[in-house]
Amino acid sequence: MPTRLLINSKECTNAEKGTNLFEAAEEMDIRVPSSCRKQGKCRECLVEVVHGAELLSPRTTEEEHLKGSFRLSCRTQIAADNGTIRCHTMRSGTMQMQDGAISLPSGETGKKILDPAVTRDGDRILLDGVEIARSDEPIHGIAMDLGTTTVVVRLLNLENGNLIATSSFENPQRFGGSDVMSRIQYDTDHPEHLLQKTLLGYLTRAIKDLPVDSKTIYELVVAGNSTMRDIFFGLNVYSIGQKPYRSLTELEVEEGKRKSTSYQLKAKTLRIPIHPQARVYGPPLISGHVGADASVNMLAIDLAHEERMIALMDIGTNTELIVGNKDKLMAASCPAGPAFEGGAITCGMPGLDGAIDKISIDPSTGKPNIHVIGERKPQGICGSGLIDLLSELQKTELMNELGRFEETPNPYVIDQDNGIFFYESDINELAQAKGANVAGLQIVFKNYGLSLEDIDVFYLAGGFGRYINIDAAKTIGLIPNLPKEKILQVGNAAIEGATIALLSITRRKELEEMVQDIEHIELETDPNFFDYFVNGCQFTTFETDPIAD
Repeated sequence: MPTRLLINSKECTNAEKGTNLFEAAEEMDIRVPSSCRKQGKCRECLVEVVHGAELLSPRTTEEEHLKGSFRLSCRTQIAADNGTIRCHTMRSGTMQMQDGAISLPSGETGKKILDPAVTRDGDRILLDGVEIARSDEPIHGIAMDLGTTTVVVRLLNLENGNLIATSSFENPQRFGGSDVMSRIQYDTDHPEHLLQKTLLGYLTRAIKDLPVDSKTIYELVVAGNSTMRDIFFGLNVYSIGQKPYRSLTELEVEEGKRKSTSYQLKAKTLRIPIHPQARVYGPPLISGHVGADASVNMLAIDLAHEERMIALMDIGTNTELIVGNKDKLMAASCPAGPAFEGGAITCGMPGLDGAIDKISIDPSTGKPNIHVIGERKPQGICGSGLIDLLSELQKTELMNELGRFEETPNPYVIDQDNGIFFYESDINELAQAKGANVAGLQIVFKNYGLSLEDIDVFYLAGGFGRYINIDAAKTIGLIPNLPKEKILQVGNAAIEGATIALLSITRRKELEEMVQDIEHIELETDPNFFDYFVNGCQFTTFETDPIAD
């Protein structure tokens, strides 16, 4: 009986022994990224093997850099005649063609500010007033949210502020670990910049797929947490993983060697296929692991002019918290891990096409009803689906408050035909992620001197922040049990903030000044951190007054 091979949930009809996974994917019209024509040199043709790894050939020398279940498809062959292999490429979303103006925050005069760093004077293209090119073509820029799990790219017209296209792809750096500390260790152990090179290879393809001549792109703004941003620029990230957890740019500011933690290089230095004189700009960090993604979040909600008391929670692998208003701000990062973005979950995946994003459970049968992004065959379950699932398991009493199945088989079957299951070990991963987030909120609120009742607006951000079911998130205690009218879902605030930084040099300068006055709270120094964390791991409604010990 021949081996059954499934890639991205599509079955290969010719999976013979000796066939490599790249060739099998080609037969199924599955695009596998590669820059070296299957020579094993570019190290970009990544696949993650989720079942049947023992049926594949041993790792080759070209794969020695890979961790966990990742393989290079061009080096990996089917080595057995019987069994089932399931794997998937790094996933990408469908490019969305768009045509519309971005809504910029108003200044104090109420006037929208569109003043990009790149401007035109006839056929002269100017960057900060200095000529870098001559062209009659439209001038473009890219805003990018470099997430630990998912990368989002926006193409914009810099002359009118219109959004042209948006694309996304799974961060291929996952082969170095699913969280920032793992990637810091990996990057330190592999000084040849493998994480940076692989990411830039995927970004190159994303840029070349955009519907404009890439040489008309004159600036790229990249927002990411401290580790992601610095790896992107090729900076040494060792110091971010060691106390006091500081980027090299932050240490240099403290030493008086630079004025800002923002960073920039020319595109030609990074070999990004936009105009060679284009600027690649990384917005400033706040402090420690509270990076540029958190700082641009403040642009997205116009925090510089906010008088109300707000809390912003950007849920992700490294959850960022910002609390306060224009007069006083505190920030912290929570080491939540990748669970709520689908990482470290047996059948988890980012919120891309093929992801189960909504689930309900029939209380009479215990069977799930699912919705899949893109209305296609399910490949896994993303963050919003996981929140739904936890809430439904609890409401139907299939799971107790400690995250244990109540007379329910382990694993819980979501989709038998497509091999999608949910294990108690997955619940444990999600519980720890939730516990870290809850502890962070408790400690920041306590340091600020606030209770839940003091909050006027609770912004819920993150890659899946726009889509999660608020009631479900409150049921499992992921977010505080505030009145629904106080909770505002802003979705991916990081990409919105990066877009504003791209389109307005005025806002960019405002951000550079604002980050200098934020107080950074180091959660692990709080004596009650462990107690908050343990309580937060339980699936109960979050109603405790954070100011009380």
